[in-house]
Amino acid sequence: MSARETILARVRASRTRPDEAAAKRAVDERLAGHARHLLPARIALDHAGLVALFAEKAGAVDATLETIDDETDVPAAVARYLRGRNLPAEAAIAAHPDLDRLDWQASTMTVARRAPEGADRVGINRPLCAVAETGTLVFASGPQSPATMNFLPETHIVVLRASEIVGGYEDAWDRLRAAGRGQGPALPRTLNLVTGTSRTGDIEQILQLGVHGPKFMHILVVKD
Repeated sequence: MSARETILARVRASRTRPDEAAAKRAVDERLAGHARHLLPARIALDHAGLVALFAEKAGAVDATLETIDDETDVPAAVARYLRGRNLPAEAAIAAHPDLDRLDWQASTMTVARRAPEGADRVGINRPLCAVAETGTLVFASGPQSPATMNFLPETHIVVLRASEIVGGYEDAWDRLRAAGRGQGPALPRTLNLVTGTSRTGDIEQILQLGVHGPKFMHILVVKD
């Protein structure tokens, strides 16, 4: 045995190993029973009120929003938005099953099911949920939601179900924990909280849009 192995063996032998099963139970109990913080009165609303509040807050940070009746209307709504902006009917879309099953060709859209690349002007993806309190979209990274979709394309289009709009961040964390436990033990590698378009005032205190990410954000809220 080398000197290094001897030292490491002594360190291991001197450690008091706790009951790992008991420690895991303690962690699980803490996560399951975590205390809620005080919630602001502005989110003490029914769900319809939360949807309206989210629309108000998102609009305040230069996002545009449209409510549609059914997910099958998403491709046509996207194509209509792009025509209004005089943009080509082309986009990179996240490989999400909710987006995969839509008939993009019927709306004359050309889509690439992959993470966005430098030349892509438009990206479309799905969030984990949205927070009405601040108009924030929550994106959990993974194969179905590449984190680069939130940063590379100049125009970011988000397909959001109305039922995914929650009141505060505590509710978003609950959804994140539930999703992680349903799909495996690990949480996503990256969690992006996106509130409106990218902006900075660092340059002579003049507001600049699109410096660190998308310059335009359009949210399609699907009734469900």
